[in-house]
Amino acid sequence: MRPYHCIPIVECGEPLVALPLEEFAIESPHPYERLGAPYGGRSPYFLRETVVERLQQAQQYLQEMLHPGWRILIFDAYRPVAVQQFMVEQALAEAARDRGWEGQKLTEPQQQSLMAVVSEIWAPPSLDLATPPPHSTGAAVDVTLVDETGQLVEMGSPIDELSPRSQPNYFANQPDPDSQHFHQHRQQLCAIMQAVGFHRHPGEWWHFCFGDQMWAWLARQVNPSSQATARYGRVGDET
Repeated sequence: MRPYHCIPIVECGEPLVALPLEEFAIESPHPYERLGAPYGGRSPYFLRETVVERLQQAQQYLQEMLHPGWRILIFDAYRPVAVQQFMVEQALAEAARDRGWEGQKLTEPQQQSLMAVVSEIWAPPSLDLATPPPHSTGAAVDVTLVDETGQLVEMGSPIDELSPRSQPNYFANQPDPDSQHFHQHRQQLCAIMQAVGFHRHPGEWWHFCFGDQMWAWLARQVNPSSQATARYGRVGDET
């Protein structure tokens, strides 16, 4: 259980809709499809209708208020639970390789150690309708920025990195110029997303949500008197 799983879901029934990819930057092919993630004919570039509208508003804010030539890069959006499971397994394998444990029969403490690291950024691939992975609701999106030349704006670490550098404020108190630039770019990304109603994942600089359990839970952290609830539950026909 994650802290946000205490938030009730009052599903509004809003559909998943295709992102207008011509308006944004994307990676092609999609990074998880390139790994073989089982989307089963579904597209990762879908989100709930209002979430898509909010992303368009965020891009407008970016270009009108901060950087006219920059764009939001959509790294990942909707994930069926099967894709969440696949990516958790990929992350566990990566963590095992990093520790020199690949191909070994792992002890229980070793397995727990890997899961603790992976769980820092990967939600459990739950099929329980009360505890959906955020991306399986169509309300969570992983984003970064590209500049006017189409180059990635440097954030100090790649999306999905299993390290403390994924923490949004990791570079905040590091005095060297590069670290301060990384922090400034992360803050700019957060500012444009928050300006249109998104909340940022506490442990991932790239993950933003609108309308899911995490979003409502974070709204309550910001305003303790808030009674925000989730309007989006799991999408799909997984059984």
